[in-house]
Amino acid sequence: MIIRAGKFEFTECWDGVLYKNLSEYPDITDWEIQNILDFIGYEAEYGRSCKIEADEKILNKIEKYKSIYTQDKRAAVPAKLTECTACPAYKGCLTDFVCHTSPIENAVKIFDCGSLLSPVLARKMSAAELKAESRNAANDPEDYFYYIMFAWGNCQAGDRLVMERKLKRFPTETDLSTDFTPGVRFFFRYRDLIKHPDAVSDGVLPLKIKNEVILKDWVNSIIVPEEYRDIVTDHIPEALKDKVFFLKNDCRDIWEWSEKVYEFVRINIGDCKSASFLPPQAAKNRPS
Repeated sequence: MIIRAGKFEFTECWDGVLYKNLSEYPDITDWEIQNILDFIGYEAEYGRSCKIEADEKILNKIEKYKSIYTQDKRAAVPAKLTECTACPAYKGCLTDFVCHTSPIENAVKIFDCGSLLSPVLARKMSAAELKAESRNAANDPEDYFYYIMFAWGNCQAGDRLVMERKLKRFPTETDLSTDFTPGVRFFFRYRDLIKHPDAVSDGVLPLKIKNEVILKDWVNSIIVPEEYRDIVTDHIPEALKDKVFFLKNDCRDIWEWSEKVYEFVRINIGDCKSASFLPPQAAKNRPS
């Protein structure tokens, strides 16, 4: 694996290369160094070595930080990350929540079993079979399919992937605006979910979790587009009914929808555990 640390549009891992965008390039933050070392550690666990390509100053700073990293001293996650500044509203990733997004047909299955499952478990296919699929455009290795992936709470990447899976191609600007159909979003407090016994920091995603996440034990809130109310209501288990909210997609595009959903969760739900804590405008969105 190759790690290229420098100035890119955003951070991504694609076809054996981690393009690590540095928010303060030509400098690198402790958080970004920790991500790179997490990536190297994860790859080593699965038998893959890494080579870092970066400016000499950055390479030296990474080497110096290793003594701290090997002592298990973790850099605190910043409240806002600016490795990606694509979203119009925030110009960065807000780190209070993480989110997993699924298409409606998968969401029904998730409600029925009560858990998020890794692709291997959810689709009952081997990792080798999943890796070989044409939908694996990034050429992710087999081990990736044993994990449930999470994005930061205000990110639109999950809904973009849902559209890509639906269309079986990369979505166009029209697909993400006029023709946009959002997925179901499962929100978790980052500070809580990072404590899951099977949580992994792989240096690319906020976190990922091996095999299974039991929703009643971990989920903060679940946002379902209003148009799917009749489809999912009878599938919501009793233990999750006070965590499910329906929102109308009256937005211009994927960006505006991402902002609307994130702000609803941030303002109206937060750490609340039941409907009795919700303001009246939020309670109106509860399933009947």
